[in-house]
Amino acid sequence: MTAVIENENNLSSTPPDKPDDGVFATLRESPRAVKALLFGGFISRLAAFIQIYLVLFLTDRGFSATQAGLALGVYGAGAVVGSLAGGSLSDRLGARAVTLISMGGSALLIVSILYAPSYAMILAAVFMVSTVGQFYRPAAQTMLTELTPRHRVVMITAMYRLGLNLGMTAAPLIGAALLAVSYNALFWGEAAAALIFGGIVMFALPKRGPRVAATPGEKEAAASSPEGRTGYLAVLADWRYSVYLVAMLLTSIVYCQYTATLPLDISAAGISLWWYGAAVSLNGLIVITCELAMTKVVQKWPIRLTALLGLGLVSVGYAIYAISPLPIWFMLGTLVWTLSEIIGGPTTFAYPALAGPERLRGRYIGAMQSVFGLGTAIGPVIGTLVWFQVGRSVWLWAALVSAIATVAGLIGMRDPNKTDESRTTATASAT
Repeated sequence: MTAVIENENNLSSTPPDKPDDGVFATLRESPRAVKALLFGGFISRLAAFIQIYLVLFLTDRGFSATQAGLALGVYGAGAVVGSLAGGSLSDRLGARAVTLISMGGSALLIVSILYAPSYAMILAAVFMVSTVGQFYRPAAQTMLTELTPRHRVVMITAMYRLGLNLGMTAAPLIGAALLAVSYNALFWGEAAAALIFGGIVMFALPKRGPRVAATPGEKEAAASSPEGRTGYLAVLADWRYSVYLVAMLLTSIVYCQYTATLPLDISAAGISLWWYGAAVSLNGLIVITCELAMTKVVQKWPIRLTALLGLGLVSVGYAIYAISPLPIWFMLGTLVWTLSEIIGGPTTFAYPALAGPERLRGRYIGAMQSVFGLGTAIGPVIGTLVWFQVGRSVWLWAALVSAIATVAGLIGMRDPNKTDESRTTATASAT
């Protein structure tokens, strides 16, 4: 009875015969398909050159800075659409098929940018590259969840995030080396990486098993209940999850201010931008080296404690920036909101796969990834506009918005184990 009570308070429960949920045990005991997805995610980010060098590519082709910036915005819009579409396709076709479509399609579309005859065609190609290339993100998280014991999903998500972060860290350097050869080498290199990921998926991921068709009585019962709704309407009908999505949107809007508003603020204060580089490097170093170790501890915490620290420390960190425009406060604030990332990042990103019903898992994941991507896209614009209006008070506004996001997260995130129990009870009652 004690074990049951403890498990109800945790995001995921640990079976008595599997006491070791550490990094190496989790990786060692994961199936080949999970390891393939972890490696494939790393490969996909290792060769993510277009987003980094798109502006330089277009200005080199004679387009204006405004046109190049618009293309980058179109790329961001495609990522939002791609997350939604990828989630829906994952539920319909399965993760393996969607990832193959994503990698094969994006490989062709990436190369098409080189040969697009007009600016309008380039914009269309950029949008499609981002959209199709994003299909695999909800699909990968869906399959990682399906193939991983529930009590290890958070740790596997942390490993997946580590691969993405490592890839994104190395991508600019590899891209610069290819760019020294030509833009053709850069684009063909990213296309080749997509095909490699597709090959890994083809041989390592299992095919989707056939689904058991529902009886007419089951279909009628499902249609008459909120749980039976389909598509993203079913996701939005889950009001608590909708509140969680609001929390993720607000958090991403605030979080990305370190990429836009922070360098402006440091420069306006007359401080060397070396300190900005040091702050960003501190964040990357801590996330890459410490997130897995931290996840081993926090994966057993009550979900609301993880949400409180994972979201709330963003508010504290950005509030510290407002104290004084001195390097010590910039570094300390960065350290605090970085702690929020390594504490709450894996849990908040694993949560969508655990929160929704299995038939909607891809859509739950796609909805979260799309709103997070939307916040990342519009956040720098909002932050810089506010900074130009109120100056350093922007950090107090950011802290306030982040505090609101924390409250929304506490309301919206519920224990997935209890959710599963309530669904099972409801199903049993209906039958």
